[in-house]
Amino acid sequence: MDDNGPSLPLNALHIMWKNLIINRLHMFFNAVAISAVFYYRATTLRRITHTKETPILPYVLLFFSEIVLTFIWVLHQAYRWRPVTRTVYPDRLPRGDDGNKLPPLDVFICTADPSKEPSLGVMNTVISAMALDYPPDKLAVYLQDDGGSHVTLGAMREAWRFARWWVPFVRKYGVKIGCPEAYFAAEEDFNSSSTQLAAEKKIIQKRYDEFREAIEKISVNAKGSVSSNHPSVTEVMMDENNDFDLKEMPLLVYVAREKRPGHPHHFKGGALNVLLRVSALISNAPYFLVLDCDMYCYDPSSARQAMCFYLDPKISSKIGWVQFPQKFRDLSEHDIYGGSLSFIWREGLGSDGLTGPNIYGCNFFMSRTAIYGTEKIQKGFDLTQLKKTFGSSNEFVKSIFRSYKPQLSEDRKPSAALDNELQLLASCTYDNRTEWGEKVGYRYFTVVEDSITSLVLHCKGWISVFIDPERPCFLGSSPTNLNDVLVQQTRWSFGLMQIALSRFSPLIYGPLKMSILRSLCYGSLALDSLYSLGFYGLAVIPQICLLYGIPLYPSVSEPMFIAFAFIFISSQLKHVEEVVSYGDSFMTALYEMRMWMMKSGSCYFYGVLNAILDKFALHKADFTLTNKAVDDEQARLLQQGIYDFQTSPPLLAPLCVMYIINLAACVVGISRAFHGKDEFLAQTVISLFGVIVNYHLLEGMVLRRDNGRISPFVTVSSVALSAVVLCCGYLLLLY
Repeated sequence: MDDNGPSLPLNALHIMWKNLIINRLHMFFNAVAISAVFYYRATTLRRITHTKETPILPYVLLFFSEIVLTFIWVLHQAYRWRPVTRTVYPDRLPRGDDGNKLPPLDVFICTADPSKEPSLGVMNTVISAMALDYPPDKLAVYLQDDGGSHVTLGAMREAWRFARWWVPFVRKYGVKIGCPEAYFAAEEDFNSSSTQLAAEKKIIQKRYDEFREAIEKISVNAKGSVSSNHPSVTEVMMDENNDFDLKEMPLLVYVAREKRPGHPHHFKGGALNVLLRVSALISNAPYFLVLDCDMYCYDPSSARQAMCFYLDPKISSKIGWVQFPQKFRDLSEHDIYGGSLSFIWREGLGSDGLTGPNIYGCNFFMSRTAIYGTEKIQKGFDLTQLKKTFGSSNEFVKSIFRSYKPQLSEDRKPSAALDNELQLLASCTYDNRTEWGEKVGYRYFTVVEDSITSLVLHCKGWISVFIDPERPCFLGSSPTNLNDVLVQQTRWSFGLMQIALSRFSPLIYGPLKMSILRSLCYGSLALDSLYSLGFYGLAVIPQICLLYGIPLYPSVSEPMFIAFAFIFISSQLKHVEEVVSYGDSFMTALYEMRMWMMKSGSCYFYGVLNAILDKFALHKADFTLTNKAVDDEQARLLQQGIYDFQTSPPLLAPLCVMYIINLAACVVGISRAFHGKDEFLAQTVISLFGVIVNYHLLEGMVLRRDNGRISPFVTVSSVALSAVVLCCGYLLLLY
């Protein structure tokens, strides 16, 4: 940037006009068809109430299911109103000696259990963060170890030793992959024509092999190293032999917050708040990046890309966070579990056209001012009031002002006074009688701290931006088995329903504080679990009525049949169009539809149930780590596009029960169609669609014999439960 004249723009916004037009046309025509369907349902319901020609209860339940699905469809249309993309120009930012004009940056990484989150992968993430294309004296990396594991601490020390070789190597040769594991595994070697690079790469490769061996030795006792009862530990990595210029290396800090039985730790939100407080006294950067422990920095330029917004004078004062998508390195050609999460990133483009995306857990750069809520606090504020808000640490209260200078000395050795303050800030009781988790930092009352925090910040007037560059900036690991996917999604569904049932329910809390469209986006996020109500209605009611010979839809010869057919066909075509326009294949659309059905029939149901129980203090929230350790058999099945059904029976049985019911209804429906009974065509098509899309369930129950099949116990139990459901369904027909 040129201080003496007008500067070139650092970013540009592009409206996706083609997508916008298609989206709005689809909204209009689909809304017309839905209105026609609702008119048909209402008039028919009024008629059968008097004529008793059709049982009323199943008809009412089906109508209710259609209303629920329409309601959620309306919420999701907000994402499609104004989709945009963004371009950044990081080369226009200062470099070299001018790099001092860039603001300091902290990086926060959280881990909890080295037996489920292998230390080698976690340390690769740490090292990749240290190798960001950013002035080293402006960069600090923090690892928060919730397990207080000596394995993780030992691995951090080894990571520091190797980083002293790796970081200068990356900076010297402009290496485009910041993660050493990914760099040495890459087939393409940037700048491979350099003889000097090739020679030095061999040296670094040897150092990395030694580093990996050291990590493997340290990790032998990983399973027994985690504790939920340990004091706080903060260790700043230093040069042991004073033979290295520390100014050439980013700051690296290990943090383990205090955990004691009986003291709530508030999951990841509590861990991030501890990092906010500890880092404030050590580096106090105005911006910070949050990473998951398996989400390494693939493209080192991500920080500079984010600064293209924070250094833009037109919008910098309003931006709370810059969100990057999560991309995954271990996806197979068959993304059967929907691990790419493309449906989230597609909607991210739409939310960016409003006031910006919500926080997606990791890969976001955030303003410390936004998360503190200190944008209006000036010098001279009452200290007593500030301590009620931010806690008892005088030093931390001082740090919220921009004039504050961190207390860490140049040799990076904390003084005794600083050590005492850090222990206080990382203690398990520091939050007590403060506004941490309520008005300051990440909010606590739900396990999805990212969603509630971004909702509150958007309601305060902050905006965010979404940037999805062609070259991924971050790469992580996705679940490789169905159990991890369903457990993870159940946890998310529970947390989001906690928000929906709280005073922060977006459709009530949001409209007075932000735009209606943005409130609808948050509403869809919080209420997606209600899909289970509509899904169960459409997956069971028409099928039972079909088996007992009761039509619920107009016959083919009736004009209203066109409205039902249009909604069904246009919805599927629109989904395929969105998938393909984002750059994915047709099979991705199938896998997404399949996973949506599996989540609606299992995760969403349990999410709603647990949230209701939690509301009445009958359910205790917990946080189950997704296993990041690679299982060879699971990886093999994933590469072959075969589902691994080794999961909890309560998660799998509802899906199997519904499949069996739909399969039976499909057989009966086809038989009726051959006898010319076209009034059952719609119900037959619904059943057939479910049977085809979820064919993998039939394979798992009947055709497969490998270890990943659906267990005989679940299969037999599902057959028995299906019979019970069909018998109970007969009772519906009496009313």
